[in-house]
Amino acid sequence: MRLKAIKIGGYTAPNNVFLAPLAGYTNCVFRHMCSSLGAGLTFTEMVSAKGLCYDSRNTRELLALYPGDDGIRAVQIFGGEPEYMRRAAQSAELAPFDIIDINMGCPVPKIFKNGEGSALMADIPRAQAIVRAVAASGKPVTVKFRTGLDGKHLITRDFALAMQDAGAALVTIHGRTRDKIYSGAVAFDEIAAAKSALSIPVIANGGVFSLGEAEELMGRTGADGIAVARAAMYDPFIFCALTGRPMPDKKSVIAEQIAKTFELFDERFAVVYMRKMLAFYTKGVPGAAEMRRSLFTCADRRDIEQALNRIPI
Repeated sequence: MRLKAIKIGGYTAPNNVFLAPLAGYTNCVFRHMCSSLGAGLTFTEMVSAKGLCYDSRNTRELLALYPGDDGIRAVQIFGGEPEYMRRAAQSAELAPFDIIDINMGCPVPKIFKNGEGSALMADIPRAQAIVRAVAASGKPVTVKFRTGLDGKHLITRDFALAMQDAGAALVTIHGRTRDKIYSGAVAFDEIAAAKSALSIPVIANGGVFSLGEAEELMGRTGADGIAVARAAMYDPFIFCALTGRPMPDKKSVIAEQIAKTFELFDERFAVVYMRKMLAFYTKGVPGAAEMRRSLFTCADRRDIEQALNRIPI
């Protein structure tokens, strides 16, 4: 994997292997863990601009920061109206963040029907107005989007250029159309066409579950870096493999994740969240199905810690 620093506005990520935003998973503890394993930049899960404007408690909880973490702080927000996006970007809640990423790729029907996420790919002028509105915060703005809404409407290069023209400092391109969700082949040529046209960094996303797949994505697209998404949920230690960091004791790292999750979040959330994470971590281990069934009987921190001890990783 060809590693290099990535400049985003006035900030420089130490390497070009990023953790993509993952709704429901990339809380501050998980982000900190992935950074410690080698991720050059991590993002919050996506946060509603309207939720921020209306002072939603649930929205604020998504913005929790890891104590003492002095790395680059990147937040992802979503919305379909420039004014709400501007207000969110300039809000006190986002003041601690250095970089603001805009989600223009979420394929979820509820988001799409609201004219948010990937729906913005069908309205380039509005997408540009949103980038300009967020850039009014004075912070570097990045945009994550897909290759188009479907195979008949591939607009990767044109959309990427429009985002650059509107003031984006970096783009992340998920190499699939909205209708493919997370399945199907990654369109390397689409990402490559955008990369050849842009002067800002291009991060490629999609289909990376191993070092070989990361190298193929980089090689076939010419991208400046990659963003790892679902693979990190199953195996956060992929960042060691991609960046050449020594592999730590896995159980010790996960035990720390458990401890910090219970320390920083309420017990109900921590139990449910860590049950899901440990279920992901059982992927590929002998007896995984039975382990997952037993995980969902865990009721407290002690049960979660005992479950970790039973996983052969």
